[in-house]
Amino acid sequence: MELWVIATIAAAAVQTVRFMLQKRLKEIGLSTGGATFSRFLFAVPLACFGVAVLVGLRGYSIPPLGLTFWTFAIAGGVGQIIATFCTVALFSERSFAVGIAFTKTETVQVALFSAVFLAEAVSGLGIVAILIGLAGVLMLSRPEQGWIAGKIFNRATVLGLLAGAFFGVSAIGYRGATLEIANDDPLFRAMLALACVTAFQSVAMALWLRWREAGEIGRVLGAWRATLPVGVTGVLGSLGWFTAFALQNAAYVRSVGQVELIFSILVSMLVFGEKPKAREVAGMGLLAVSIILIVAVA
Repeated sequence: MELWVIATIAAAAVQTVRFMLQKRLKEIGLSTGGATFSRFLFAVPLACFGVAVLVGLRGYSIPPLGLTFWTFAIAGGVGQIIATFCTVALFSERSFAVGIAFTKTETVQVALFSAVFLAEAVSGLGIVAILIGLAGVLMLSRPEQGWIAGKIFNRATVLGLLAGAFFGVSAIGYRGATLEIANDDPLFRAMLALACVTAFQSVAMALWLRWREAGEIGRVLGAWRATLPVGVTGVLGSLGWFTAFALQNAAYVRSVGQVELIFSILVSMLVFGEKPKAREVAGMGLLAVSIILIVAVA
């Protein structure tokens, strides 16, 4: 199995854990902004430590990081902040499942952004595989009462579509940033880009919270026992994504990353003893077919 596939699957698994932890932050009283900020704050020292370790062990030097790198990095960082805001806001919506389903339109949007901004077109078979995966995601995410009865056109839908679009922007930004680093080691390029992006995100979020939500930074730091695991899982998951982006077209990476939905269903089956419905089994089957096709054509 290729390294980008392993990195993507690992990132999806860690991300599943992070979202579970991040949802708990809303439950202990942190705002959407505070829960989002915690995702980045504790990731900065960990990512910088990773860069230092690679520099020390492998004798690398930090290459010049030009305007193009920072343009991609900042665009990706801002996109991820907005997308995370939207996703965390979904936790408070009754139509959570519907909203999450629409975040997964990201894969189609990433394929389009990839072709426009990075000149990395997806093959015809790749597009077919992505659409098969999207069909599987929609089957898995269908609300119990159905799409129409579940009020498909609501605030959760808008939040989901926005999250999908901005996650797409972040994927393209991170792919572009890693390609701008003059080093052949994908792990070093991923770690350096991650350190730069998370540092920017932490500063940007701190300024935003100080302006809009006085006292929230203190609440995040005060709840460090709950927020630290979010930061740790966040940086580990991001390292997986960045490594995959350093190696492969972002559209393929994000499509394979949808394996996190299969992980979620398996957890509900194996940990909570829930029996999957026929629709969920069919959805997982379509998603598995999609991932196999993408790995084959990438």
